Order: sequence, then C-alpha cells, then structure tokens
Amino acid sequence: MTDTQHQPIGLARTLRTIAIVTGVISLIAGLVIVIWPFKSAVAVTVLIAIYTLVAGVIDIALAIVSKGLSGWLRVGLALLGVLFVVASIVAFSNLASTTALLGVFVSTFLGIAWIFEGVVTLFALGGPKDPFSPVVRSKGWTIAYAIVSILAGIVLLVSPMLAAVWLWLFIGASLLVFGVIQIVRAATLER
Repeated sequence: MTDTQHQPIGLARTLRTIAIVTGVISLIAGLVIVIWPFKSAVAVTVLIAIYTLVAGVIDIALAIVSKGLSGWLRVGLALLGVLFVVASIVAFSNLASTTALLGVFVSTFLGIAWIFEGVVTLFALGGPKDPFSPVVRSKGWTIAYAIVSILAGIVLLVSPMLAAVWLWLFIGASLLVFGVIQIVRAATLER
C-alpha cells in the first residue's frame, strides 16, 4: 500500500483524537466551574492579572529599548506599561474583589450590548426592502428578538453581580454539555 492510502485513516484518527481531547478539556472545565464557581472565577482573574503584568513589563521594556520610536510614543508605552503593572498589583492584592468587579463589569457590558443590539434590530425593521433580507421576511420574529434582547439587557443591568454568577454557572453547564457531546461524537466517528 502507498502512503496516500493510509492518509485518510491517519486524518480520521487525528480528528478523533482532537475531538476527544477538546471534549475532555471542555468537560473538566465545566465541572470545575460548576463545582467551584468562585475558585474558578478567581483562577480566571489570576490569568488576567498575569497577562496584564506581562503586558505591562513588555510595554515598559519596549519604551526603554526601542530607539526608533518617537518620544511621545515611548512615553505612551511606558505609561501604559506602568498602568498595566499597577492594575496587576491591585488585582493580586485583593483577588476576591477584583473577581467580583470583573464579573460586574462583564455582565454590565453584556447588558448594555444586548440593549443596544435590541434597539438596532428594531431600527433595522425600517431599513432597505431587500427581498433576501431576513428582517423583511420575519418581522414578528425580529420584533420578538429585539424585545427579548432589550429585556435581557435590562435584567443584567438591574443586578449585574447576580447576573455574573448565573452567567458563569451557565458557561460551566454549557461546557459540561459540550464536552459530553464532543466525546460521544468522537467515539462514534467512523473508524
């Protein structure tokens, strides 16, 4: 047999392995979030704080060693780097508060985005009369979508911390389901 005859078998085996690995990772991440929601949220906060620390140090280093940059750009990079380092230090100094603040920030931002999306969707109803536009063909569904989007956004804004907790648990549950489905899909792939 030639190598080309073995290629589809190798590709299928590789795809199956990738699907199993991603399914297991998703399943484990979902379990961790559902079982330890606060600890897992703190872990994400730690990763963000590490990122800001590394980004800050890199910006400061670039400001110092990059001779080809203008003075203002070097000052801007240095200030941005210092800001990132300070943000990282503040995050590490009180991880619980930073985690809560990030949760409130994300749910508030999502609430505003959903309200904005609903309003834009309503304005799209009066848009151009393109025969292929889904807005023209499904006006009722478009209005329903816009109303649900606006109401969901308002709910997130009314209680952003509670919304953040529920969103985090929903992400965990979703990862659990996705992981199980991915593993089952991988197991049933043609051998």
